[in-house]
Amino acid sequence: MLTGSMVALVTPFTPQGNVDYALLAELVEFHIQQGTDAIVSVGTTGESTTLTHDEHVDVVRATVEVVAGRIKVLAGNGSNATAEAVQLTERIAPLGIDGFLNVSPYYNKPSPKGLFEHYSHIAAVSDLPQLLYNVPGRTCSDLVPEIVAQLAHIPNIVGIKEATGKVERVQQIKQLCGPDFIVLSGDDPTACEFMLAGGDGVISVTANLAPKLMKQLVVAARRGDRVGAEAADAPMRVLHDILFIEANPIPVKWAMARLGWLAEVYRLPLCSPELESKKTIEKALEAAGLLNSRSTDES
Repeated sequence: MLTGSMVALVTPFTPQGNVDYALLAELVEFHIQQGTDAIVSVGTTGESTTLTHDEHVDVVRATVEVVAGRIKVLAGNGSNATAEAVQLTERIAPLGIDGFLNVSPYYNKPSPKGLFEHYSHIAAVSDLPQLLYNVPGRTCSDLVPEIVAQLAHIPNIVGIKEATGKVERVQQIKQLCGPDFIVLSGDDPTACEFMLAGGDGVISVTANLAPKLMKQLVVAARRGDRVGAEAADAPMRVLHDILFIEANPIPVKWAMARLGWLAEVYRLPLCSPELESKKTIEKALEAAGLLNSRSTDES
């Protein structure tokens, strides 16, 4: 099952702007040690839009090799061009991943029929499980529950990452698609309530900084323990709020650089955050107890 606490992992770069595969391996090991259930490789947070296709495939391959079957690995395979997403899916499928995270086409605003046809074509390329990814703030289209229900009839479309922040979508999708259809939060600020409402886990940006707490939140929320879930979520709330102060993954990469975990390197058009944003992020890191510590044991 593709459920639980999943990190939307950043892709670290060297000071020269190349993918830092040694540091990538360290980050993957860190998450395994901290209890993360799955790595989501080369999604939005992994800067999929600025990697070449070869780099995209190589980052997924490297992640699978380091994980070595110890936890799940999902790979981003989305694009605003169906043919391009099909090509990525064909290249990534043999690498040993556990499934795909397939974002809705961005920029070109497809109709409901276009969304259905897009996902149907990609699902036909591989038998591996596919998670739909609905993030209207980036794609300008909403993969509404009724379209999800149509796509759920395709055997290897097994769930959705729902990043609207609409907690009511959990039960709407479950009612239309069945209780076994996986519904994951893609919105850290509402993830606690989302899982308490029946969500099956989270694909999280905040988990880059606090994976142990995120795992505690997921475990408590999925067993219906509101007190425990809210207690785990409380130290992270300040992080949820600031990690989207500018476009993801700019804030989380700056935060990780500030903590000394990686070099602050982006690829254009992504760039360093504004000074006021940096100050806000730094205050949040201090409030969360993360400054001067790599381990989330102190977070």
